[in-house]
Amino acid sequence: MSSLNLDDFTDLIERPDGGVRRDAEARRERQIVPPGALGRLDDLGEWLAAAQSAVPVRPIEQPRVVLFAGDHGVAGLGVSARPAGSAGALVREVLEGGRPVSVLARRLGVPVRVVDMALDCDPETLPDEVVRHRVRRGSGRIDVEDALTAEEAEAAFRAGVAVADEEADSGTDLVVLGDVSVGGTTAAGVLVAALCGTDASVVTGRGGLAIDDLAWMRKCAAIRDALRRARPVLGDQLQLLATVGGADLTAMTGFLLQSAVRKTPVILDGVVAAACALVGQRIAFRAPDWWLAAHSSGEPGQAKALDRMALEPLLDQGVTVGEGAGALLALPLVQAAAALAAELPEKAEAAEEAEEVQEAEKAQEAEKAPEAEKAADE
Repeated sequence: MSSLNLDDFTDLIERPDGGVRRDAEARRERQIVPPGALGRLDDLGEWLAAAQSAVPVRPIEQPRVVLFAGDHGVAGLGVSARPAGSAGALVREVLEGGRPVSVLARRLGVPVRVVDMALDCDPETLPDEVVRHRVRRGSGRIDVEDALTAEEAEAAFRAGVAVADEEADSGTDLVVLGDVSVGGTTAAGVLVAALCGTDASVVTGRGGLAIDDLAWMRKCAAIRDALRRARPVLGDQLQLLATVGGADLTAMTGFLLQSAVRKTPVILDGVVAAACALVGQRIAFRAPDWWLAAHSSGEPGQAKALDRMALEPLLDQGVTVGEGAGALLALPLVQAAAALAAELPEKAEAAEEAEEVQEAEKAQEAEKAPEAEKAADE
């Protein structure tokens, strides 16, 4: 019997500090630029202050891109424009610096971490730090079989938790989360459709490398068939991930939840990250308060999932490449919001008023101190 109890996350995850957010809002009202003039940057700065429990907000100094990687057996049905089992080649390109996420990360000075959970390649072809969490070689074909066994699902989930702890312990103060997968958007579509109670056609998109109409129909049929297998296990989120998710999606869900436990903000990339976040919300309803939706990828499943979680994308640039590239584009926006919230000066009269309030509070505390000491002596 599994010792993993997902219900524990409901108790472990707290919302970002509401009192600190109110303090950040009050500080924003005292700054020289009128509230609202910076649009969503105001909200971002206040959200980040609450997540950090700090006013003024601290700058984002140690961001990290974390990509979970895996191959999905359902890709063998021709639901992807890429050959089944080819995610390992994409991972090598990321590591060698030739993918869009690699270029952006290099430009922004952000390290990239790839975590192989179920790539269909020889582990010796990749660095040890990439493959050390691998659960299996490729995930099962979800239209006719489970993606994972129960044991593999638990191992994948625990691996995601462990990666979140490693990042938090190393000082990472914000994570850009994405995936490197072939067939992953199909599995994500099944999860979104199952959790939102919609049909396959509502969530079936064209994928990162756009597929033609025939491939779209094959993908829609695969999601439809997998949905029949998903619906009976909707009450058990780990079993749902084992049935129609995959090792990479299961690990990503564990990562998201543990990041919320460790109070590490996360920027979500595309439909795969959104689907995992939706599963995470079903497990712990406060968890989405720690996540930002980076951009609209054009995938209908992503839009459905983000709407269910009330997360509004920061950007809409038509980026469909995946691999965390769209999410990384949103990072400078978050950093700009933090800088403006922390560094914009306050209006002179507001600053004087705030200083007077602080002095009055100190005086009240000083008056109460002797009374408290006297009561203690008595």
